[in-house]
Amino acid sequence: MANARARRTVRLSRALGIALTPKAEKYMERRPYGPGQHGRARKKQDSDYAVRLREKQRLRAQYGIREVQMLNAFKEAKRLGGETGGNLLALLESRLDALVLRAGFARTIQQARQLVVHRHIMVNGQRVDRPSFKVKPGQVIHVHEKSEKMVPFQMAAAGEHAQVLPAVPGYLDVKLESLQATYVRLPERSEIPVTCEENLVVEYYAR
Repeated sequence: MANARARRTVRLSRALGIALTPKAEKYMERRPYGPGQHGRARKKQDSDYAVRLREKQRLRAQYGIREVQMLNAFKEAKRLGGETGGNLLALLESRLDALVLRAGFARTIQQARQLVVHRHIMVNGQRVDRPSFKVKPGQVIHVHEKSEKMVPFQMAAAGEHAQVLPAVPGYLDVKLESLQATYVRLPERSEIPVTCEENLVVEYYAR
């Protein structure tokens, strides 16, 4: 099952033109073209709609969220006023699973979600099992003491994920050896390590 999931992720990565996992990145270095028998063929010009749809799918895939979650995040971003695209990314980045990944506690967004769902992650001393939980600035994310000795967390504490993850962004204060991270403040767009033209995503939903 894990291998099938990994193959699907690699295929999706190739279709979207962005590596969603370290394994997909290695595969795409060897085969930098889309999946299927026509993957190497030069494609015709995409329509404006197709370009916006693909950008929305790329953003969704990087956070591993469902369409209804993405749409709800967009609606909330719009209600906040100001720049909707920036608001959208800040909201997605405030998700607990995203911050578990950014802190280096997990290797992929899928693993981060699994750690949360299995109740290994705490926020301000309380177990949270919802990956979509919105972390507020000032709150502390940490691994439950009974989970700290588990192999995945021991690997994380040793910094073994650092080679495949972006540098820890400035809006997180991470004490990796203690498996603890403080969400210091809301992120600025330049700090968020996702590949996305968020204005195209906004145009997709605003159509």
